Amino acid sequence: MKATLKIPRLSMNMEEATLREWRVQPGESFKEGDPLYSIETEKVTNEVEAPADGTLLEIIIPADTDCVVGDAVCRVEVKD
Repeated sequence: MKATLKIPRLSMNMEEATLREWRVQPGESFKEGDPLYSIETEKVTNEVEAPADGTLLEIIIPADTDCVVGDAVCRVEVKD
């Protein structure tokens, strides 16, 4: 099943962030819990983990780009 992942709200006050680095590249597989990318909020960097096993299809927000909570970040193929 294909899905679009969005920038998560990692704290109650979080509204925006900067996507700092991709840990997975298009075409690469990942397991549930693997880090997909890192985001920086208020000078704190957090790893965002994969919600399920799958494959990264497309990066929508490139590294070192500002974004807001709810922005589409990537497209994935998730295993059923």
